[in-house]
Amino acid sequence: MAEAMMKQVNGGLAEKFGPVFDPTAVVAEPVPPVVTENGHELKHKTAEKEIVLGKNVHASCFSVTEPEADDEFTGDKEAYMAGVLARYRKTLMERTKHHLGYPYNLDFDYGALAQLQHFSINNLGDPFIESNYGVHSRQFEVGVLDWFARLWELENNEYWGYITNCGTEGNLHGILVGREVFPDGILYASRESHYSVFKAARMYRMECVKVDCLISGEIDCAGFKAKLLQNKDKPAIINVNIGTTVKGAVDDLDLVIQTLEESGFTQDRFYIHCDGALFGLMMPFVKKAPKVSFKKPIGSVSVSGHKFVGCPMPCGVQITRMEHINVLSSNVEYLASRDATIMGSRNGHAPIFLWYTLNRKGYKGFQKEVQKCLRNAHYLKDRLLDAGISAMLNELSSTVVFERPQDEEFVRRWQLACQGNIAHVVVMPNVTIDKLDDFLNELIDNRSTWYEDGKRQPPCIAADIGSENCVCAAHK
Repeated sequence: MAEAMMKQVNGGLAEKFGPVFDPTAVVAEPVPPVVTENGHELKHKTAEKEIVLGKNVHASCFSVTEPEADDEFTGDKEAYMAGVLARYRKTLMERTKHHLGYPYNLDFDYGALAQLQHFSINNLGDPFIESNYGVHSRQFEVGVLDWFARLWELENNEYWGYITNCGTEGNLHGILVGREVFPDGILYASRESHYSVFKAARMYRMECVKVDCLISGEIDCAGFKAKLLQNKDKPAIINVNIGTTVKGAVDDLDLVIQTLEESGFTQDRFYIHCDGALFGLMMPFVKKAPKVSFKKPIGSVSVSGHKFVGCPMPCGVQITRMEHINVLSSNVEYLASRDATIMGSRNGHAPIFLWYTLNRKGYKGFQKEVQKCLRNAHYLKDRLLDAGISAMLNELSSTVVFERPQDEEFVRRWQLACQGNIAHVVVMPNVTIDKLDDFLNELIDNRSTWYEDGKRQPPCIAADIGSENCVCAAHK
């Protein structure tokens, strides 16, 4: 159908776009600005224009225009939109080829679900209580929730949860439950926690204590204990990271619980939320990895559905204990249901996509993909070190941290996530050895030009990844 629409464009309507319009061209994107570790903006000059973070700069925009009076007969508008979409699709295909810095699994095929896109599926309210709105997918949602409850060892009659619109919503909900259980509690989170944790503290006007981290990015439990002892009179609400954003570090859940107990906090005086956005679904399939389980005194766990699972729209899963949810739940007469979620309307398509993938892959399929990711991450780390590039890979992680490339065009091309002097690649199921080789070869070739004049040296990143992983001039 797309080819037919393209022929229509090329067969007589192309003059509407002008002689230089190419509906198959890749949309050029501006180079992102550089932001220092303290959040200040650095102006970065490109060959075309200067981009400054924080301003409403319309670098590119597909404008919305009113149809002409005769569009119904000429079809010009339809042809124009077909051209724009074809061009955008080609852009997406190109950018997907060079996607390494963000934890999204782009290896999926949901063609079988296209038949459902004609329906407005909305899971309003509580997943376990059907509302008056009949076009929903609660049967799929509850099936997915049951699967995750089994994964984290919580019986069906002991859990409550829902499919969220993103990982951030899972953190917002988990911390909100903790706040409702302990209204005067203090939120503790490591400095390397996801920004949504600190967003939650601001939204809920909670006192928040940031705890320092080890070089690995894992929470420093000695520092955590010192903070707890300073606030022994107030309950503790703790965010435990099952994979930090930048370094992929996993907080030691057992040590966190032990630290709480040693500091005089009994189980009725603390609430633990586990942010497992990416690794929450990988950890259960890693041999000898510590367990995230509701058999331990945790209050909630959240994961993202668009990361390791590979859902094409942002979504997530939030599971908490049934005993906690009544503090949030309220009757909604308009829905003829109860609601303890954060959002009102919820995407009813997302549970179907998750259900479809969980059924196709199963535990064995996910285990195979986890092993592949870890194996490929080790390959990337080893090749970086062999090339004389500082690099670190945490145990249990598929996030490879290395020195930040000196060319922002290169950063943009490979969509690398950067912080200060470091960048990272998150090895996902769609990241093959061939893709890693392409990236490495290009990085090594470009790097030789960045330092060829001898005026600049590769940065020392020992403070970020440890001296044993840094191969700068001082640590070789």
